[in-house]
Amino acid sequence: MTTTLSLSSTVTLNNGVQMPVLGLGVFLSPPEQTTGAVQAAIGAGYRLIDTASAYKNERAVGEGLRASGIDRSQVFITTKAFPSQYGYEPLIKAFDGSLDRLGLDYLDLYLLHWPVPADFGPTIEAYRAAGKLLAEGRVRAIGVSNFEPAHLEQLITATEVVPAVNQVELHPFFTQQATRAAGERHGIITEAWSPIGGVYGRNDKATIPEGVTSPLDHPVVTSLAGKYGKTPAQVVLRWHLQHATIVIPKSVHAERITENSQVFDFTLTEDEVARIDSLDTGTRAGSDPATFSAQSYPVNIEDQ
Repeated sequence: MTTTLSLSSTVTLNNGVQMPVLGLGVFLSPPEQTTGAVQAAIGAGYRLIDTASAYKNERAVGEGLRASGIDRSQVFITTKAFPSQYGYEPLIKAFDGSLDRLGLDYLDLYLLHWPVPADFGPTIEAYRAAGKLLAEGRVRAIGVSNFEPAHLEQLITATEVVPAVNQVELHPFFTQQATRAAGERHGIITEAWSPIGGVYGRNDKATIPEGVTSPLDHPVVTSLAGKYGKTPAQVVLRWHLQHATIVIPKSVHAERITENSQVFDFTLTEDEVARIDSLDTGTRAGSDPATFSAQSYPVNIEDQ
């Protein structure tokens, strides 16, 4: 990607739908702060908002969208079904519940939030149901989140429907090269959650110096921030964009939301992108998709 991109730029998904390259994530955003964050993001030019049933702030996202005054068709809304909602009929019910909480009559993108490798049948049935919703025009695109290459292959083989998006933990300390390559082979767009990096404790990886707990603290990133007159977060977000990755940084502060969008007026060199690539530790900060189940993150979806 080049500096010709802007906050209004989009990428074309494998079914022809246009999806913005940068949006607002609301994971762990309290509902009472989410409405204002969504309103601020849309006011700052964002046109992608990402939530999930498990975040328990879908109602607040819908309220923020309506309070923004912008036409619904101008904003790309994503939400996700949690593993406790998997299965064919349960997924349809979950989708209806999300639409009701958001106050919408269609979604732009609907994702399966996690694979459940130990019992993959309900995951497959949920994705078949998502395909029905897509065919009916109730959602414009469907995809997955946190699926590793083997999970993608299993899902595509069983359903013959290629996901449009795979949203995964991805940042300089965990670059997901194999998963990104699998996406490219199938025409799946990679989207990064936790794009500026999770918090790492004491680590014996050579790429993480003593005292550095986040990519934002790493000398490679901070030196580039100084060079370009940008924040470390802006440098990391620009790195993602140059890898053609969609990013959804999370914030509830209007100033930071605006700051995160100011990444279209500079370009990292190929060498600088490679230097950031080299920070990969191969270690994730979030949950492991290989062992995930509904019990990994207990949440009562209906209690909201």
